[in-house]
Amino acid sequence: MSLDFDPVAEAQRNWERHGWSSVEAMAAATSITRAHQILLGRIDAALSPFGLTFSRFEALALLHFTKDGCLPMGKVGERLQVHAASVTNTVDRLEADSLVERRRHDSDGRTVLACITDAGRDRARNAAAALGAIDFGLAGTVRPDHAGITSALATVRANAGDFVASGS
Repeated sequence: MSLDFDPVAEAQRNWERHGWSSVEAMAAATSITRAHQILLGRIDAALSPFGLTFSRFEALALLHFTKDGCLPMGKVGERLQVHAASVTNTVDRLEADSLVERRRHDSDGRTVLACITDAGRDRARNAAAALGAIDFGLAGTVRPDHAGITSALATVRANAGDFVASGS
């Protein structure tokens, strides 16, 4: 559903007309939120043929990039910045599809590892190619814009404590 006007620009005009503060910040935040919705829709559409959601793809990619294909469940949550319950749910679903398996840690029997299977590696590679084909939902933007977007949002993320910026 395309509108014949920009609702963010309209909101900005309304905020200005009513004398509300932080007009530009509101417009930026609203634009980011709407862009997030658009990107997730495009990403979900690209991942759907692979039976994956973005969170499942992220978990597969994370495991694919590890040296031996395994990480402790707690480390998966830490790296993906999600709650332990979300990791459990994600791994449950990936395990049901034979893309990941749980194993006990060799030297610490209390630690449960999430390990990617060969089928999981194949699915991760194919899904990554599909996401690459749509530039992760950013198709239509100019490539130099990608670095600018990343840089601008890194500042927001670092200031929120999402990570410690290098040189800090």
